[in-house]
Amino acid sequence: MLNRVVLVGRLTRDPELRYTANGAAVAKFTLAVDRNYTNQQGERETDFIFISVWRGLAENCAKYTRKGSLVALEGRIQVSSYDNQEGRKVWTTEVVADSVKFLDSRNSQNSDNNFGENNMGYNNQNQQKKQSSQDPFQSVGKPIDLSDDDLPF
Repeated sequence: MLNRVVLVGRLTRDPELRYTANGAAVAKFTLAVDRNYTNQQGERETDFIFISVWRGLAENCAKYTRKGSLVALEGRIQVSSYDNQEGRKVWTTEVVADSVKFLDSRNSQNSDNNFGENNMGYNNQNQQKKQSSQDPFQSVGKPIDLSDDDLPF
């Protein structure tokens, strides 16, 4: 049997980090993932998926991601239930992630979201990229200047 999930999306809120009675860290957040098709009105719909991350990975997610961060994760679907106050059974579904890749660079989070120190060199590069991106076809046929840090893999 196989229960594997791979998702790429953006956090809808900052991760909520807590610790169990045994001291294990757990972070919970919601991931917004766009669907590959549009609805009848021509709009893309988005799924909001509950994510749980455990131990050191939970602490890293809480430390290095924020609302709006782009992440790729791999994990498994977990379904559980509990009885609510009226005595009815409530079912919950979440993804328990065992691998999370941060797809935003730390520099882009620092400059775009005001996290950490100000990085003027990156801001200047970012301004130049924004100005040159007015015409998306102006560099067709020219070599692309990319560093390894620009690649998401």
